[in-house]
Amino acid sequence: MIGYIEGKLIKKEEDRILLLANQVGYEILLPAMVMESIRGENIGDEIALYIYFQQTERQPKPVLIGFNTEEEKDFFQLFISVEDIGPLKAVKALNISISEIANAIESKDAAKLTSLKGIGSRTAKKIIATLQGRMEKFALPDAAESFPVGYSEDVIKQVMEVLVSRLGHKTADARRMISEAVKRRGPVISAEELFDEIYRSGVTE
Repeated sequence: MIGYIEGKLIKKEEDRILLLANQVGYEILLPAMVMESIRGENIGDEIALYIYFQQTERQPKPVLIGFNTEEEKDFFQLFISVEDIGPLKAVKALNISISEIANAIESKDAAKLTSLKGIGSRTAKKIIATLQGRMEKFALPDAAESFPVGYSEDVIKQVMEVLVSRLGHKTADARRMISEAVKRRGPVISAEELFDEIYRSGVTE
């Protein structure tokens, strides 16, 4: 079982890459959201990916699907637990960030889910029925309600990941810390500014 790969990028196509690791070239499928994140990487650059490994009797050829973080991989594994959504369909469907998808699931926004490639209204309803209530780990607070000024999803996502994955805070606590800090600070340009505000106020104590 392959769960993580670090290697040199030697080929990049529309939905997959070829990664050289320990003199072996691994063909790895990437969801659009992951492919977008490595758009700036060039042939020869070193990259690291968490891997979902798929091999079944019906599909004996191994399939490797890559993600930037364990959180993305965890979301993917929940997503494919929905009836009629297999790994290959999920790879094509994930064309927006997991936080956007998670928020749509929690808010029962079927219309938003139908914007995912290959997801129709019937499947969108199945996604909501199966996964609603299980998305707290992945969803960001609503921008208009929790971050009325200076909201940046990229900054919030980065800070959330550090607080939860690296510093061990619970998702709900991290969300509260960020929300309170942004409301005090106003417009936030960078993750560093947001961290400064969180620690300056002693919210983490």
